[in-house]
Amino acid sequence: MDQNKYNPNFHRGLFRHRIQIVEMVDTEDEIGNQIEEEREVTKAWAMIKTLKGHEYLKAAAVRAERVYRFIIHYTPGITNKMVVKYDNRTFDIIEPPTNDDEMDRTLTIIAKERL
Repeated sequence: MDQNKYNPNFHRGLFRHRIQIVEMVDTEDEIGNQIEEEREVTKAWAMIKTLKGHEYLKAAAVRAERVYRFIIHYTPGITNKMVVKYDNRTFDIIEPPTNDDEMDRTLTIIAKERL
């Protein structure tokens, strides 16, 4: 496929949700207590898609959770130990992010909303 050919799946207008990827880091306060703080890793424009039931099943378990798929432009270094912040909501990344088609164009993040 021609790298410069227009592809409607990567149209910039589809990436219209601003998300923030943060990681939790342990720090010490002035009296020596360990505290956990958020540190921003990156901000990104994303497509947000809800997963349908047949897309995310685990051993016929009944699940009462909201699972979302965030598709962002490729950004190396994002791990499943980080969280996604969007619209005053927090999402835990539940599996390692996937480099779509190994083309370094988009990254898919599967995350579960904290309720």
